[in-house]
Amino acid sequence: MPLSAKDAWKRILDEAHRELPDHTIRTWLEPTEAIALDEGRLIVGAPDQFAVEWNESKHATLLSRLAEPVVGQPTSVVFRVHEDRQKRPQMDFFVAPSAPAALAVPVNPSTQPLNERYTFDTFVIGKSNELAAAAAHAAAESPGKTYNPLFIYGATGLGKTHLMQAIAHVVCQRHPDTRILYVGAEQFINEVIESIHSRTMPEFRRRYRADVDLFLVDDVHFLEGKEMTQEEFFHTFNALYEGNKQIVLTSDRPPKEIPGLEARLVSRFEWGMVADIGQPDLEHRIAILRKKQEQDHLELTIPDDVLRFIAEHVRSNVRELEGCIIKLLLFASLKHKEVSIELAREALSDKIRPGEDGLAGSKALPSINTVQEVVARRWGVTPEGLRSKARIKTLTVPRQIAMYLARELLEMQLVEIGQAFGGRDHSTVIHSVDKVSRQMSRDRTFRERVDHARQELCAQ
Repeated sequence: MPLSAKDAWKRILDEAHRELPDHTIRTWLEPTEAIALDEGRLIVGAPDQFAVEWNESKHATLLSRLAEPVVGQPTSVVFRVHEDRQKRPQMDFFVAPSAPAALAVPVNPSTQPLNERYTFDTFVIGKSNELAAAAAHAAAESPGKTYNPLFIYGATGLGKTHLMQAIAHVVCQRHPDTRILYVGAEQFINEVIESIHSRTMPEFRRRYRADVDLFLVDDVHFLEGKEMTQEEFFHTFNALYEGNKQIVLTSDRPPKEIPGLEARLVSRFEWGMVADIGQPDLEHRIAILRKKQEQDHLELTIPDDVLRFIAEHVRSNVRELEGCIIKLLLFASLKHKEVSIELAREALSDKIRPGEDGLAGSKALPSINTVQEVVARRWGVTPEGLRSKARIKTLTVPRQIAMYLARELLEMQLVEIGQAFGGRDHSTVIHSVDKVSRQMSRDRTFRERVDHARQELCAQ
């Protein structure tokens, strides 16, 4: 009797337990279901496109190898979105002022609305965000159990809030009675102050500690230096954590680099998973632009060479990339012209730094490599040393100076500079630029050395 798809998949998963961690199988493979087995293919249904892409890229090769002895012939394991699970109900997650009182999802009046576009299906995975994406998906699959708390950090516009809200969408779709509280840290701070003034702290504490199953807080770095608010946040965190409620936090820097944050909060923020989102590389940026075009069902098709042109020149964040698509199409509509590189150059002139567009007559700026070479030579170190992870003083000072000059002369984005110096976080770049600026203001000799390096770079 031939082996059924269901039985084959069960045996393959049994074998997979010997080669993959248990949490990987629980998060990515157990939520799947075998659909069909025929013509050398085992088709497996996954809950959404995000899970399909992840399993295809990370597990399909291994599973196909395990499938051959189980099925008795070479068999490819192929993932598809499960049809039944793809038809998800559209739901209103939060109460608007004019909405009727009775909704399917109990909510808190202080919450901000979720963006319906911020789902896993619309999130584009690349090397810079795959760890954060995987952790977010795992937290959505097992809220309160896997990666709790989940702390996602990175520069503005790279997708932290997108992943946070994607978790909420999944949890709410699978468990409609989940009580979700999504707030910005600034809102939390303001509510603490207001509750103290109005003497309603018991109500505040009930709303944040007793009536919440999924707690989402954006921009927790704003808690820095707010001692009273940190006290309330500490006890709120403890109450939810001890109740196995999922906590998801975002910040522009890792917990240890948030100045003025109490050590006990730093410790708790690091209890679960701390994942960063970096600057997308060129291919990732192109994929983001294509996804934007597909997602918005744009009437005008943007040629691949134009998408590449945009991706090559706009490197700071996802939000700016997507804005460029909108601006270009509006510009094409107003000018009644076909979308082309020439039109993109004209429409996005404010995004292209001098010397980058290849136009004749423009004086090219020095490259980041040139900045590193000049500073390294003048301070008696090597460019490789500036790009290394080493933190010895002989390298730290010239590295900070090179970051300062890259920011001042090249007008590079913070995340770009960080990537050029060994993948450092943008908050490190901010600290370096500030430190050099302060040192120049009080040390004349130091200022003159930096100015001489600047003059050499400008003369090239």
